[in-house]
Amino acid sequence: MKPTVLLTGATGYIASHTWLALQGAGFDVVGVDDFSNSSPEVLNRLRELSDREPVFERANVCDEAAMEGLFRRHPIAAVVHFAAFKAVGESTTRPLAYYANNIGGLLGVCGAMQRHGVKRFVFSSSATVYGQPERLPLREDAPLSATNPYGQTKLMGEQILRDLGAADSVATEGGARGAAWQTACLRYFNPVGAHASGRIGEDPRGVPNNLMPYVAQVAVGRLARLSVYGRDYPTPDGTGVRDYIHVVDLAEGHAAALRRLFEQAGSVTVNLGTGRSYSVLDVVAAYAKASGREIAYEVKPRRPGDIAACWADPTLARELLGWSSKLDLARMCEDSWRWQSMNPKGFDA
Repeated sequence: MKPTVLLTGATGYIASHTWLALQGAGFDVVGVDDFSNSSPEVLNRLRELSDREPVFERANVCDEAAMEGLFRRHPIAAVVHFAAFKAVGESTTRPLAYYANNIGGLLGVCGAMQRHGVKRFVFSSSATVYGQPERLPLREDAPLSATNPYGQTKLMGEQILRDLGAADSVATEGGARGAAWQTACLRYFNPVGAHASGRIGEDPRGVPNNLMPYVAQVAVGRLARLSVYGRDYPTPDGTGVRDYIHVVDLAEGHAAALRRLFEQAGSVTVNLGTGRSYSVLDVVAAYAKASGREIAYEVKPRRPGDIAACWADPTLARELLGWSSKLDLARMCEDSWRWQSMNPKGFDA
């Protein structure tokens, strides 16, 4: 029997790639999403790529009755939780919506899990929990903080899961039956790229919030030019430096984390990154090469809250999960361009 995994936010960018990775790792997947930030067309693409009929239910993870129904209808053995709002800038203007959705959804899913005795949980966290880095590369024992409501929801989510695990451990030691709660908190950095087929990829609603989809839309002609915010950072070329990770590598990291929870007791918190850093202009140059098109850009003043540099120390993920990234920046740009050029207007064109 293959273990059945509930994948929340299942038709989103990272989750859709993770759906394929979980199937490839031997899991059956039940997906749930409300399409608030994704397209139903993703299900057709997943059917095509996996040659399987997706098992999917449309629901909001904040809906307690809907979550209860999911667990009653399916033999769920673990959860990989992506469902959350994710735009940092938007979180500063809509904080109540972010707390209600991101924390409310986490509580709704975990509550249903607890009622049904399901205790393996992979949490989509973020490098935003490190706030302003004190030193680089970032290790998991670095100080934690958040500079925006989105980051706060990830910090709070991690704390909720730690508290849940601690309470369950006390109950188990006190004589209660059943396995202790296990979680994998995955702090990942900057996911980019797309599936090598070009059939699924990042399709942001409105103007992209992140660098590579913005560059991709400039390359394909949807946007006129890229805004580069700051050319005076203490970095090699003056632009911000980040750790970009291919979404396929990231998806494999989630599958590796889930395998760990099934094979070993205990919980883990790890970075998912490459350990390499690239500047904004590095990405622009690599994308121009991959697409064969000039990427027009203009330099603008720094944005408040942006940091100069951020990249991961991925050692612990290699040691605990047996996982490390494989795909470089050139491949990230090539796969992103294949997706963007094949789907110039995204899924809903």
